[in-house]
Amino acid sequence: MELSGEYRIAASKAEVWAALNDAEVLERCIPGCEELDKSSDTEMSAKVALKIGPVKARFNGNVTLENLDPPNAYSIVGEGQGGVAGFAKGGADVQLAEDGDETILTYQANAQVGGKIAQLGSRLIKSTSAKLADKFFANFRDALEPQEENTEG
Repeated sequence: MELSGEYRIAASKAEVWAALNDAEVLERCIPGCEELDKSSDTEMSAKVALKIGPVKARFNGNVTLENLDPPNAYSIVGEGQGGVAGFAKGGADVQLAEDGDETILTYQANAQVGGKIAQLGSRLIKSTSAKLADKFFANFRDALEPQEENTEG
């Protein structure tokens, strides 16, 4: 299964790159993330609770950052075990490009699933994966962009 997307973020490329490498920012942005621990500059472990169709699972996984080209691009590779629900593994290539004072983030990702979740059907898995990716990047964009303050009082 392959996914791709493009997001415009109102922050400099350096700020976006820093956030992509900040475990606290990523933990807040990953849907269902319960814990994210950074063990080195390129390795993290995570606990994520997800619901895919009727299947609820808690995944324990490892993430590695590869092909680092700061502050332009990197590849993220991960694998998670969800017990009886099965497993998920995949990766994404992330690129950053400056556009004025904003940054355009593009990604191309692939994923494989096995076990009980693989039996749910590829359309459900792909639509759920696309929703999770969109939710992550929406959360990520919101974490970086200044929020308008309510001046009414």
